[in-house]
Amino acid sequence: MQLTTKPLVSVIVATYNRAYILHKALESIFAQTYPNIQVIVVDDGSTDNTAQLVGRFDAAEYIYIEHAGQSVARNLGLARAKGEFIASLDSDDVWCPDFLEQCMDRLVGDQLDFVFANWLQVGRDGTSFDFLAGDPYVKPFILKNSEGNWRYLTNTDLRSLFLVSCPSPTSSAVIRKSSIVAGWDRGIRIGEDWSLYLDMIFTKPCKAAFTLEKLWQKHVHHANIYDGRRRSEVLEILVDDEARIIDRYQQYLADDELMLMRRRYVATLMELSKHRLIRDRNVRSSWQLFYKSIGISSWFTLDQIPKLLLTAIRNRRSRMAAGGESFVEIQS
Repeated sequence: MQLTTKPLVSVIVATYNRAYILHKALESIFAQTYPNIQVIVVDDGSTDNTAQLVGRFDAAEYIYIEHAGQSVARNLGLARAKGEFIASLDSDDVWCPDFLEQCMDRLVGDQLDFVFANWLQVGRDGTSFDFLAGDPYVKPFILKNSEGNWRYLTNTDLRSLFLVSCPSPTSSAVIRKSSIVAGWDRGIRIGEDWSLYLDMIFTKPCKAAFTLEKLWQKHVHHANIYDGRRRSEVLEILVDDEARIIDRYQQYLADDELMLMRRRYVATLMELSKHRLIRDRNVRSSWQLFYKSIGISSWFTLDQIPKLLLTAIRNRRSRMAAGGESFVEIQS
């Protein structure tokens, strides 16, 4: 790489048995127009030819560990990072060539804690859509505090947004290393990114920005940690993750903020209860989840029932219209 006075960005790529697609992620990193990058690939116990693949990229630092999960792998990469700024690209995603350059211009120029970029989400059938523009939680912030394609988020904005959503998955963000509090929580299986941001937002004043320009692509496939799982499997994990997050952060929350997080948790419990009852025919498990939800808030729980029924009916009718099925029972 050419000599540069630009700050070093350490890029962490945690991967597990994705040699068939990892090369695309690495190629997109080394194609960046930003000139000062450290690339750390942490192989989380792969049994395929990941090591040989990474060996084709001379500038990539390769670390192998026994399989311990993506948070452990990323935290090891963070410990080895020499840069003042941190980015982490999922091994099945790709950045546009100017992703880092645009993010760093904003991050450094405005002295922010982190920035994140919009993306093109590509489905299994090849169709794609603009993700952030359609995110209902992000929409209220699109028209405020704007400068071109960038939108600024104050600490109050960040608390409001990240209490109910995590609109900045791993591949979307560049973070000031000194702003990271504790890294990725190894006890959280899906929402570890969410926890990383909440650490920053709740423990100190934090400023961020996001752009609506689509600077990377996410490809949905069977091996995605989130999008590749069945909905019921995702819900099972989210029930544990959200409980851990509430327990971890409730000391920082005002009463209305804690109520919002508990309401989200109840919605997850009730959706999983519905799956257990309708899809799995497991009445006992469904009742246990319902009872747990009632224990958190009977009002929130009862409020979810008509919403879940209406969603189930709509989903069933959509499948019936698409596949010509008979409307025998309500499933979702």
